[in-house]
Amino acid sequence: MAEKQEAKLTLPDGKEVKLPVIVGTEDEHAVDISKLRAESGYITLDTGFMNTGSTKSAITYLDGEQGILRYRGYPIEELAEKSNFVEVSYLLINGKLPNERERKDFGTNLTRHSLIHEDMHNFFAGFPPTSHPMAVISAMVTSLSAYYPDSLDRDTDVSIHITRLLSKLRTIAAFAYKKSIGQPLMYPKNSLNYCGNFLHMMFAVPSEDYEVSPILEKAVNQLLILHADHEQNCSTSTVRMVGSSGANLYASIAAGILALWGPLHGGANQAVIEMLEGIQKSGISYKQFLEDVKSKKDNTRLMGFGHRVYKNFDPRAKILKKMCDEVLAHLGVNDPLLDIAKSMEEVALKDDYFISKKLYPNVDFYSGIIYRALGIPTNMFTVMFALGRLPGWIAHWKEMVEDKDTKIGRPRQIYTGDKVRHYVPIEQR
Repeated sequence: MAEKQEAKLTLPDGKEVKLPVIVGTEDEHAVDISKLRAESGYITLDTGFMNTGSTKSAITYLDGEQGILRYRGYPIEELAEKSNFVEVSYLLINGKLPNERERKDFGTNLTRHSLIHEDMHNFFAGFPPTSHPMAVISAMVTSLSAYYPDSLDRDTDVSIHITRLLSKLRTIAAFAYKKSIGQPLMYPKNSLNYCGNFLHMMFAVPSEDYEVSPILEKAVNQLLILHADHEQNCSTSTVRMVGSSGANLYASIAAGILALWGPLHGGANQAVIEMLEGIQKSGISYKQFLEDVKSKKDNTRLMGFGHRVYKNFDPRAKILKKMCDEVLAHLGVNDPLLDIAKSMEEVALKDDYFISKKLYPNVDFYSGIIYRALGIPTNMFTVMFALGRLPGWIAHWKEMVEDKDTKIGRPRQIYTGDKVRHYVPIEQR
């Protein structure tokens, strides 16, 4: 048995505090400060939690320096190439790949639970046509707890609620889109699989037949797989924080959806398209725009290149680049914005400035291009992100609920306000 490691912290008064060192399966090291305040009166301050591990988790391993992303130990490259979103969802939530019977039963249950209660259609009618789809889907997910009140019981079998949520969110997302463009809602078809059904509900109309393209279905599968989990990010941490209070699954996931809605988290691929639109409207060439980025002219920002976590390359981007080329070739899309994007990609991959700063196209760059090519509007990009991230959120919520050491999240703070003051009557102020 390996000898336990510990770190020593020396405080200003000379007191020495011994802190256990925790080592993960991939040799990640952490200093356990859970007893620091009790033993010393001190707390740690880490704005944004950039150096703070909030939990131990067996779901996703991420190494930004090496460009590694694994779900339950499986490399993302293998899952994107050989698996599908339903199987990856099972893997994330249950910790293992399903056998043939498990995968069939899981898929069948998702098919059977794709409908939403008919009364919920009235909710869509109540939203203004200009409503952002993220506002709609977060409200609808929360509403599911009203239709399934047993979800409020912490001792209930959560597996049925997991299945319902995984299946119904795609229906809710598609209905929100149809509502926004004034088209009739298209019900799911049991003859179609998960991603094919979603495309059908998004783009079919009652007046004509719609045939799901295998290439586009594959593209949606890959997009959802690549967004399925990404460790303890803002929205996942939100799901865990809300869930730690004992909140039900639907409420916790709705909180994650709202966290994802923030432009600094889920809006990156939308920002890519907005950047391309800005280039087009300004009338400058993409080459001039890239020169402005390099010279920092007017604080010109390059969206969709580089990554906060991945310091060399984003492994998901390599997969999506290939898929992006395949989708554009299949659709034969003639879109000036996509032409600008492909030209910028070509320059950035060869330019010494971008190479030296490791500003490679990331997953947001390629996903934005693919979504636009598929005909998915910009305000639906974050909805697609949420649909992909759903199994990851569920997996983390489930892991937290099942952990006997889980405590309600309650961060500390360092108070910087006024010292004690006494009330002054209004006529004396």
